[in-house]
Amino acid sequence: MLAAGLGIALTWPDGSTPSGGRVLSDVDVDYPSATVTAAEQQQCQGLPEDRLADGTIPESVQCLRLTAEVTSGPEAGRTIQLWAPNAATDGELTPGTRIVVEHYPGTDGDAEVWAWHDYQRTLPLVAIALAFALAVVLVAGARGARALVGLVLAFVTIGGYVLPALLADRPALLVALCAATVIMTAVLYLAHGVSLRTSTALLGTLAGLGLTAGLGVLAVHWARLSTVNSEESYRLAQLLGDSGATSLRGIFLCGLVLAGLGVLNDVTISQASAVWELRTASPTATRRELFRGGMRIGRDHIASTVYTIAFAYSGAALPILMLLQLYGMPLWSTLTGGEFAEEIVRTCVSSIGLVLAVPLTTAVAAVVAGVPGAATGRHRDPAGHAHPHPTAGTSAR
Repeated sequence: MLAAGLGIALTWPDGSTPSGGRVLSDVDVDYPSATVTAAEQQQCQGLPEDRLADGTIPESVQCLRLTAEVTSGPEAGRTIQLWAPNAATDGELTPGTRIVVEHYPGTDGDAEVWAWHDYQRTLPLVAIALAFALAVVLVAGARGARALVGLVLAFVTIGGYVLPALLADRPALLVALCAATVIMTAVLYLAHGVSLRTSTALLGTLAGLGLTAGLGVLAVHWARLSTVNSEESYRLAQLLGDSGATSLRGIFLCGLVLAGLGVLNDVTISQASAVWELRTASPTATRRELFRGGMRIGRDHIASTVYTIAFAYSGAALPILMLLQLYGMPLWSTLTGGEFAEEIVRTCVSSIGLVLAVPLTTAVAAVVAGVPGAATGRHRDPAGHAHPHPTAGTSAR
């Protein structure tokens, strides 16, 4: 933890941007909210984005002209007109629909422009987030509430340190490992209390992250991943300036480390808890017996968690899978292409780190739990109250 704190201090962003970096736009733009008051179907000239399957651009297409009232910002109360996106229909954009628009003020004789930006989703997203938080607290109680606090701290760390540090061209892998160490320390102790069991899980998590980072570095160079395989990554490489391609490799590795946090946390805390439960059920068990028993549980956990990682990445890449299926490319060429190579490396490296973290955590837990009195010791929760160990039974050595 001290090393992570030192690393954060040394890599703390100063607000600078990479050499040669660009800005997205030099035009002032606002993003006020608005409410649709009317929608009218019209015929418009076909554009390149309306291109048909045979490659031709139709002479005219159906388009939707919106009338809306601005509801925020200095232009609040003003009635505006703008074009809806091609995929939108008048059945979706009924009067009362809340949207976000782009406002380009006119300068140097140019007329101002109002354009579509997106739907206004504040209310549904906040409601879904509150429902999630309520469900966690109702089911998990105070521990669930502390886990939510840890989640908030994690996102504060990512938004306040990781992203600015990456934009300031700090060493991406070092940034990821420092941030992951701080996040996992806070999350684990907040959610599970201060105990030997939690410390064991933290040690296993950090070991798994170290393995994942090391394997990721080797895999990126060995597989020759350029990480510039999509429009978004290409734009990001341009915006990052002279070190764009190199920075993207570091960003890929940073994402690899951060993506493994949740799954590693789940596996290591489960393994540590399993060993402690085995020790409570059998106080006379040797460390070897505790390790073997924990690994029997760990093997089942590995099988299910590897599926979780693979299906999560497959679901995220589903649009790419469908697009390549339509292109009719050979399967092997598809799998070894740039975007899929990234997903394969991400999945396999994360899974290797996960798999190796199980025996490491189990071994450490068996050693620690095998100490007389460790399984029936007392710990302090985040509020400072002392309690018997959560997995302690009534027997003691």
